[in-house]
Amino acid sequence: MNQEMKIGIALIGSFLILMVGLFRLFTAELQDVPLYVAYILTLSGLVGVITNGWKWKKREK
Repeated sequence: MNQEMKIGIALIGSFLILMVGLFRLFTAELQDVPLYVAYILTLSGLVGVITNGWKWKKREK
């Protein structure tokens, strides 16, 4: 597995974590997930998306 594929998978995973956190914050669907967990997921997903997006942009072609 090359570096480009690793960054792509990490970017998709971070985006999914961000979406789960935002889904819990904006809807009342996931009541089993505490609100602080939703904030942690949103923050970590956002950091991951920014970092991996930056790495994706800077990758060698």
